[in-house]
Amino acid sequence: MSPEAYAAAWFAVFLVPVCVLVAYTDLKSMKIPNRAVVYMVLVFAIGGVVLFPFDEYLWRWLHLVVVLAAGVALNAAGALGAGDAKFMAAAAPFVALGDLALVFWLLAATSMAGFAAHRLARMTPVRELAPEWESWHQRRRFPMGYPLGAALSVYLILKALGA
Repeated sequence: MSPEAYAAAWFAVFLVPVCVLVAYTDLKSMKIPNRAVVYMVLVFAIGGVVLFPFDEYLWRWLHLVVVLAAGVALNAAGALGAGDAKFMAAAAPFVALGDLALVFWLLAATSMAGFAAHRLARMTPVRELAPEWESWHQRRRFPMGYPLGAALSVYLILKALGA
């Protein structure tokens, strides 16, 4: 197993459950909990220093800073929710710069599939399984934590499998 796959496997163990939590809470309340984002940063802070060469570890912190700055700008423009911006920033250090195109493709696929599944479920009796979910009542806003969490999870699993 390559060092990159090994790191992705370890990160997946700790992050996939958080991604599921983020998807659920965003669907339910249209909010991404700060504790989930802080946990993700702590997982990278502790795991990254052990799993990556120190220079790469430091460079990956720059990923967080750049994505956070872009997210703040997009949030200020009204194009993105604050929780989505925080989640993307916390997820950024886990993504290798060379895999950026793959992550954009995964995000595009999970966004389209998630949007279609959410809107379809909202129009069917499936909605009655969770009638209190805030996301059912939103017309213009969409819970992006759902596809963002899916994209990060799939990316880590693919990397762990050596893709």
